[in-house]
Amino acid sequence: MADSLRKIVVVGGGTAGWMAASALSKVFGTQKYSFTLIESDEIGTVGVGEATIPTIQEFNQLLEIDENQFMKETNASFKLGIRFINWKREGSEYFHPFGVYGVDMNVNFTHYWMRYHLAGGNGDFGLFNPQTIAARMSRFGRMSEINPKAPNVNYAFHFDASLYAKFLRRYSEARGVVRQEGKITSVSQHPETGDIASVTLENGQTIAGDLFIDCSGFRGLLIEQTLKTGYEDWSQWLPCNRAVAVPCDKVSGITPYTTSTAREAGWQWRIPLQHRTGNGYVFCESYLPEDKAMELILQRLDGKPQADPRVIRFTTGHRKKQWNRNVIAMGLASGFLEPLESTSIYLVQEAIMKLIRHFPRERITDSLRDSFNAEMLFAYNDVKDFLIAHYKVTEREDTPFWAYCKHMDIPDSLKARLESFEQGNRSLVQPNELFKEASWFAVLAGQGLMPKSYHPIADLMPEDEFRWRMDRVKEGSAGLANAMPGHEVYIARACPSPALVRA
Repeated sequence: MADSLRKIVVVGGGTAGWMAASALSKVFGTQKYSFTLIESDEIGTVGVGEATIPTIQEFNQLLEIDENQFMKETNASFKLGIRFINWKREGSEYFHPFGVYGVDMNVNFTHYWMRYHLAGGNGDFGLFNPQTIAARMSRFGRMSEINPKAPNVNYAFHFDASLYAKFLRRYSEARGVVRQEGKITSVSQHPETGDIASVTLENGQTIAGDLFIDCSGFRGLLIEQTLKTGYEDWSQWLPCNRAVAVPCDKVSGITPYTTSTAREAGWQWRIPLQHRTGNGYVFCESYLPEDKAMELILQRLDGKPQADPRVIRFTTGHRKKQWNRNVIAMGLASGFLEPLESTSIYLVQEAIMKLIRHFPRERITDSLRDSFNAEMLFAYNDVKDFLIAHYKVTEREDTPFWAYCKHMDIPDSLKARLESFEQGNRSLVQPNELFKEASWFAVLAGQGLMPKSYHPIADLMPEDEFRWRMDRVKEGSAGLANAMPGHEVYIARACPSPALVRA
């Protein structure tokens, strides 16, 4: 029996649409399947998702793209983690690095650090993480090139999202994906099943499909406007509902990290690219009017603005089903969790990889859909609790916004996690969660929730050996960081933007 599912239609371009098109065409090829992506030059993309996490390397490896070439074509820089300013209180600072602290010695290293710290050792746990040390010195280098015998140092990227979409478009079209320019004016459903049968463009052209991927942004043209899937609203825990984004001139060195600065009604991002700096203020409109937020972000730029501030309105949460009938929502069409930990592109990647794993051979079944939806809900919930913790665990009550966040009720899952962490440095991380023990420790301890106790295994090592090991781990972390060149020096050598080379 011939397979009946052959025509895959991606509705919407941008980062999500072209990520889906590039990965699916790479994995399944275009001999058996046809891939059509519909987008309109008249409809803009949000395009602020310029910071990523290390999982994007797996996506690049799936596509078999050259990392340096990708970085050149997207004006990218490297990212070792996120620097958080003013989150615990005004004037405070901590770093959430990629990678782990120290080395595991029967239990997570942070338990040994607790023993070390409570006995009078240095309270700066960043000294046991090479990414933190390198970020402080604005250094970066791939260990595979510097010292192949050294441990891997995790990293991700900052890039221009619009250039990334164009990069993936070229990749996809070279593999047979057909891009169709035009606005969709109507959607046709099968009279019996309710599945999407086809979409019609402004010029009258009809495009039929067997499986539709909705990457149409917040409006969710297929998943919501047509199928009325419904939305799970998480605003009571993640109250920010606006972002004002504006790029500015690059005026200083390219930092190998994202900066997140807590402000009066939310937080401000700073994302350094090779050719410019991306900035934005994520805030709650109930506590700060849009025009005031635009005024404040312009005052706080460290370079000349390159455009007028752009307002993005959103509601944190997700579609009640990511896969409904023959439509799978990805990107902003599937939901939105604010960019505090750079998870937007990760959630697109998760949806793509889960679709590949659940891809129907002949027809879409309830079991495939249900499994996909359960896994995506887990991914969203996993990120949700981690983001809420940033707002909840704070000493700040200096503005109405922060007073609300500090005293708001939180999900039971997060309550249990915070209690367990405070009692004994156990953050209850499940094996398939994105954020591991090191991430929870970095954020919770960084924001002032220091565990009262630690695992008893950390006390079993004799004192002399313990001190010697801790010193060696600290020296090893510093050694990895010191082996790296300056971040800008490395970029200039490995992956300079052609635009900068011509300038």
